[in-house]
Amino acid sequence: MKVMKFGGTSVGSASSILKVKEIVEAVNEPVIVVVSAMGGITDQLLATSKLATQGDYAYEKEYNQIVSRHIETVENLIADPTIRNYVLKQVVTLLDELGNILKGVFLVHDLSQKTSDIIVSYGERLSSLIVSNVIPNTQLFDAREFIKTEKQFGKHIVDFKISNELIKKSFANISTVSIVPGFIAQDLASGEITNLGRGGSDYTASIIAAALDAGILEIWTDVDGFMTADPKIISSAYVIKELSYLEAMELSNFGAKVIYPPTIFPAYHKSIPILIKNTFNPASQGTYISKDKKNGGKSIKGISSISDTCLVTIQGLGMVGIIGVNYRIFKALSKAGISVFMVSQASSENTTSFAVKNEDAELSVKVLKEEFQLELLQGEINDVKSEKDLATVAIVGENMKRTPGIAGKLFGTLGRSGISVIACAQGASETNISFVINSQYLRKALNSIHDSFFLSEYQVLNIFLVGTGTVGGNLLEQIRRQQKTLMEHNGLKLNVVGIADVNNMILNRSGINLDNYPEEMRTKGQPTTPDSLRDEILEMNIFNSVFVDCTASHEISALYADFLSHNISVVAANKIAASSEYESYRHLKEIARKKGVKFLFETNVGAGLPIINTMNALINSGDKILKLQAVLSGTINFIFNTLSEKIPLSKAIAMAKEARFSEPDPRIDLSGTDVIRKLVIISREAGYEINQSDVEKHLFIPDKFFNGSLDNFWDTISELDTEFENKRRELESEGKRYRFVAEMDNGKCRLGLQAVDRNHPFYELEGSNNIIMISTERYNEFPMIIKGYGAGAAVTAAGVFADIISIANIR
Repeated sequence: MKVMKFGGTSVGSASSILKVKEIVEAVNEPVIVVVSAMGGITDQLLATSKLATQGDYAYEKEYNQIVSRHIETVENLIADPTIRNYVLKQVVTLLDELGNILKGVFLVHDLSQKTSDIIVSYGERLSSLIVSNVIPNTQLFDAREFIKTEKQFGKHIVDFKISNELIKKSFANISTVSIVPGFIAQDLASGEITNLGRGGSDYTASIIAAALDAGILEIWTDVDGFMTADPKIISSAYVIKELSYLEAMELSNFGAKVIYPPTIFPAYHKSIPILIKNTFNPASQGTYISKDKKNGGKSIKGISSISDTCLVTIQGLGMVGIIGVNYRIFKALSKAGISVFMVSQASSENTTSFAVKNEDAELSVKVLKEEFQLELLQGEINDVKSEKDLATVAIVGENMKRTPGIAGKLFGTLGRSGISVIACAQGASETNISFVINSQYLRKALNSIHDSFFLSEYQVLNIFLVGTGTVGGNLLEQIRRQQKTLMEHNGLKLNVVGIADVNNMILNRSGINLDNYPEEMRTKGQPTTPDSLRDEILEMNIFNSVFVDCTASHEISALYADFLSHNISVVAANKIAASSEYESYRHLKEIARKKGVKFLFETNVGAGLPIINTMNALINSGDKILKLQAVLSGTINFIFNTLSEKIPLSKAIAMAKEARFSEPDPRIDLSGTDVIRKLVIISREAGYEINQSDVEKHLFIPDKFFNGSLDNFWDTISELDTEFENKRRELESEGKRYRFVAEMDNGKCRLGLQAVDRNHPFYELEGSNNIIMISTERYNEFPMIIKGYGAGAAVTAAGVFADIISIANIR
């Protein structure tokens, strides 16, 4: 025998009731079906009662809507006119009773708890009546006949001893299908109608299942089961297949509205498994709740949260060592009918904090100030205060027991996301760690934890990219092509949530479709400035996010400190920040270190070559970098490799521009500014305090060519052709070539032309390639050499991509 409970949405319309009929008729054993009121009816009954109490004629409109909904449901459900009229007669009788009670409330402007309980009982009485006449061969029972309550501390508490006896008696000769209205009960002493509280239909079903030793209790609702987190906040949340009773109870107590928390105890007491199923997706496996604790697997099963949280704190040195303080606190709250769902106390006993709903904040403070009035006057208690607009989060899982590092990982994850914990609590059972945070960080906290504890199918990295030119455009295309592979083989989801250029930006928390982002930017993009871009990104407050700068903008690089300070990693193809004043560079590195995020700029030197990462690996392993020698300008290297008897200097420079190796104004490359920046960056990463002004430079183009207009440069640069052709011939006869070399030797930096012979590693450097020789204490006699493409949008984009991937820590 099984007990099945169907919630309000499951019986909320004619079509959904037909689904219930189909599900019940598929059962091949005796079944007791407990039903809730039609979805929304209980709330509507309470609202109608309130209007009637206030003498507001609007109650009649609400009442008429209730009447119409039930009558229309019957008319749409039952085709046989004889049966339909029979059912309508019974339904109308109940609705007339309800109308008369509401009219009485309206006339006397008074609503007692007794009358309110009677009014809300009509929801389940009506729905059970309708369902019992839709499913054939059923017997309708009245829960008031066997669910008995007694009043304790102002609440209706089930008398299990008597209720169990009456349930067994009522269902001694159980029919194939028995229909029971949930929620409602009867006071044992007075015989008055009572109820089991909101969500009480679940409880009704569990009480019956336990009394009859049912094989299983099925809770049919409008979700597929318990989820690893709220799917409205975390799109990657999924159904938890199995839970223990304790895990289900903890998740329910902290906001998972899948099952009414008291439901679990009767089933637990009799070891009756509970199955959560979806009426509208019956093929889904659902969540199976039992006494079995599954060892192994993930350390936590799910995350639950309560967004409506206020933290009340009572503090004072006079509380230390005094017996009975907490007793007085919670006794006073209980008398006021205030429910507490989390408690946190300092080990010194001088502070006790507890979480309540925001609506209970003022009353909580009031009753505690009254209770501790004398202590407040004497200064033994300093203050009783409340902090509103908070959220409570709980991570739940029995596998957390005696598993080291769970709390450390949790708070480390929150810290890296820039989320401060206001209060926390963990019981000795180690199945729940609860904490309170500012409500504005709830979404970010849930996503961060879900991702960190691998509850998500994929690890998510949220990307904001600015600069959609050659590098940025190539990067977006590389991400687009690689997204599916990274998800399938590495469990990494690259979610591009923001794209901006000099004019427009598009932002989408769920992710931007990279197939048509240019069109979307053109049609839906909003005007952007550096400040507005920063404000929008910080306002989104997205977890595990990275800002990618593919511009050469001073204004954009000035935003890095703000992003790093808000726990957003930064990946920069832009060289400006890393080569700025040394104090600014150190400041950014220090922020990143303190916040536990990344500031990466590998492509600032050598495009996609792993120069900075290699240097960092050497230093981190205890080596010391003594000397750096490098050819770091792909443009200048291309020019000197192109020079020949037929191609003079001026033509080689023009060819570099045409091949897009140089800037549109090649004087930027020829001035050595870019190489100086690169040399400064790698010298700093080698451990030396260097500024651009410290670099000794020997340029091969005289200063006069950098003055005046770009047209003037092109008109006059040919003046150098003869000189450089003569030098080229002289070097060729000696078996040498010119290389524009950047050098750092024990903190001294210089750059300029050097003639290298055939035995030098730089001699055979082709095209626009870069090369660097790293001399260290370990690699001294034979320096380490890194060589390859040092320019080009595709390889630079690939280097930026590699930095992004390194933030996700995948291999």
